[in-house]
Amino acid sequence: MDEPTGAMTPMSGFTPEPIPTARLNLLPLSVEHAQEMAAVLADPALHTFIGGEPATPAELRARYERLVAGSPDPAESWCNWVIRLRDGGRLAGFVQATVTEPHEPVTNAATAGARAVGHRHLDEATPGAAGPVAEIAWVVGTPWQGRGIATEAARGMVGWLGRRGVRTLVAHIHPDHRASAAVAAACGLAPTDVWQDGEVRWTGPLDHRERREG
Repeated sequence: MDEPTGAMTPMSGFTPEPIPTARLNLLPLSVEHAQEMAAVLADPALHTFIGGEPATPAELRARYERLVAGSPDPAESWCNWVIRLRDGGRLAGFVQATVTEPHEPVTNAATAGARAVGHRHLDEATPGAAGPVAEIAWVVGTPWQGRGIATEAARGMVGWLGRRGVRTLVAHIHPDHRASAAVAAACGLAPTDVWQDGEVRWTGPLDHRERREG
């Protein structure tokens, strides 16, 4: 069987497309990005809040093969982009969204009543009836932090999601990760009193202003 590649179309409904912003190009994730991205994400300090440890190029390639193949659940889409700087063409990080279509509540015994969504879980109280829900995340490599790149990339992704009908955003952020909290706030999210795996759940609607951006 041929190995999955970046050209494969995910099984679910949202297919990532290139997203240009003022300083960046967000490119749909490809398996071929693994080698460069392993260097981008190599600083152990980068994993203080996101957990885990730096992956080798081979480990990252295997992970990207799974992500590019897409979710087996037709109601769920895994959307992943790498962040490429227009000036110099270097990769600097990634943004991602797990989009879940409206659904009837389904209890999953393996996750104690939560519905699996990509690498996280949205519980059955999450407002999804009005339209798709996207759980979003972002990581920028250490050398490129402090330049507003994460905010610009996340807002570009949010604009793309809004133009395609997403109505609710969700993110999970470590309470001490101030930089990530600032990105979430810039995307229109606000913290809730819900905790999951030591992180605070942030949520927010996608308004018309955000849908025009990107």
